[in-house]
Amino acid sequence: MTRRTLVGLLCACLILFGIQPAAAETIIRVTLQLPETHSLGQNWNRFKEIIERESGGELQLQLFPSAQLYKDNQVPEAVGSGAIEAGSSFLGRFAGSVPAVDVVALPLFFKDEAALRLSISSGSRMRQLLDTAILEETGARVLWWQAFGRNVFLSKDAPLTIPDDVRGKKVRSYGKVQSWTVEALGGAPTILSGSQQFLAYQQGAVDIGMTGASAVESRKLYEVMPNMTLTFDSVIEFVAVMNNDFFERLSPQDQQLILDAASTVEEELRDAIYAQEAQAVETLREKMTVIDLSAEERDKWRAATSSVIDRFMAEIGSTGEAVVKAGLEEEGR
Repeated sequence: MTRRTLVGLLCACLILFGIQPAAAETIIRVTLQLPETHSLGQNWNRFKEIIERESGGELQLQLFPSAQLYKDNQVPEAVGSGAIEAGSSFLGRFAGSVPAVDVVALPLFFKDEAALRLSISSGSRMRQLLDTAILEETGARVLWWQAFGRNVFLSKDAPLTIPDDVRGKKVRSYGKVQSWTVEALGGAPTILSGSQQFLAYQQGAVDIGMTGASAVESRKLYEVMPNMTLTFDSVIEFVAVMNNDFFERLSPQDQQLILDAASTVEEELRDAIYAQEAQAVETLREKMTVIDLSAEERDKWRAATSSVIDRFMAEIGSTGEAVVKAGLEEEGR
């Protein structure tokens, strides 16, 4: 008698006597580039808490932080191929397959935080277009977007208040669309990783920096760049993704449980990140000169960089046009 037959007979006997056999655990391995203590790591642990509780332990999540398994640029392929069940990646890492994801990098495309939240909420038309495209092109299902913060400009010699302050300057960038923004402002973009910033600013390799507001505090960039302009011109987003074949093999109940948990932790993280960002800015006001742009000044920056949206739609094509249109319609523009 084979082992499978014995297991089948045992289960049948348990059911006959009214005893339901325990369901097998489903392990979800997650790759993360940041430490578990980081907001994104805490966000995954919150997700873990919910799904393990609601599934009665049938779903189990194992988090592998600090790039133990995969680097950030390897996550889309690793998750899409099924080499690992889930992970977090910078949204821009999917631009190779879905260039339209860079819509979030368009300068001053979202007029304010409320418009941003509306446009990239899970039920928005923009999100539907992008999440569907990522799924179709990579095999990775987007569970939720993970807020990381908003972009600011740093400067050494003088504060930046008007767009012309960037003209003729070398500017640290971290993506294609961000570089287009620098070019529209008359600057010369240089792409550098986050870890290269401090030394580049210290040595004068660039005159101006672009980065997330919270990174200025955590990386102590205020020590080498005394001025920060709160342009909040674009957003930095990560995405939590799951291999779609794995997701489809789950029971309908577990699928819904995962989607509900994803919706919960997405809103919790965005609220927390923007609260942390605001606190970081207030702390930095004591360590550097922080420039708050008025509505009129923001309009000048928006006008100076408006060509980037046209360039985006021209280069990306129909999908780029669709996501831009969706974003504008969401805001009622």
